[in-house]
Amino acid sequence: MPAASALIVWGGWKGHEPEQVAGILADCLRETGFGVEVADTLDAFLDGERLEGLDLIVPIWTMGQITKEQRAPVLAAVEGGTGLAGCHGGMCDAFRNDVEWQFMTGGQWVAHPGNQDVTYGVTITDREHAITRGIEDFEVTSEQYYVHVDPANHVLATTRFPTVDGPHAANGPVDVPVSWTRMWGKGRVFYSSLGHVASTAREEGPLSLMKRGMLWAARALD
Repeated sequence: MPAASALIVWGGWKGHEPEQVAGILADCLRETGFGVEVADTLDAFLDGERLEGLDLIVPIWTMGQITKEQRAPVLAAVEGGTGLAGCHGGMCDAFRNDVEWQFMTGGQWVAHPGNQDVTYGVTITDREHAITRGIEDFEVTSEQYYVHVDPANHVLATTRFPTVDGPHAANGPVDVPVSWTRMWGKGRVFYSSLGHVASTAREEGPLSLMKRGMLWAARALD
């Protein structure tokens, strides 16, 4: 039986260390038996037939622009059953002007009050899901992502705002999703807002969520 296959595409804003994060996630997948291709161009998305033959697509591309010709094959492949998994700005702050991408992924970054030196808690809200089973609540010091999300998402973990003061604090305490799953047609979609840079992506909590999320999206974990 052929190995499961994954495509990781990295690029965009270099402050998120996309190449290094791509290497971390590629190693995780290879350790579980995946065949992994890593590309540094969005043109890797152009071959729709090839994408449809993959088990998993992992975008790691903060900001930037994607063309219709590059985006459409991804949406079609995921709708047909290819898994999609991503973290931090690499998936849900990838293409700010592309609402079709945001519709597929289920959310969009809008703020990170306090920037990258905020220590905050991550609360596991669904402890029975295959992705989160056995993972305890944890803390991370990084960017605390405030994201606008699709109510259809199945939320796995949240974080409590406000941690840092700002105009949002006038609304009082609110739990914002950190990680979720959703469906796009037949395709499984997973997202985690953790993983600002490579050192954060390597931490036990963020890495455990991401590794299991990728496997779940690729239907290698149930």
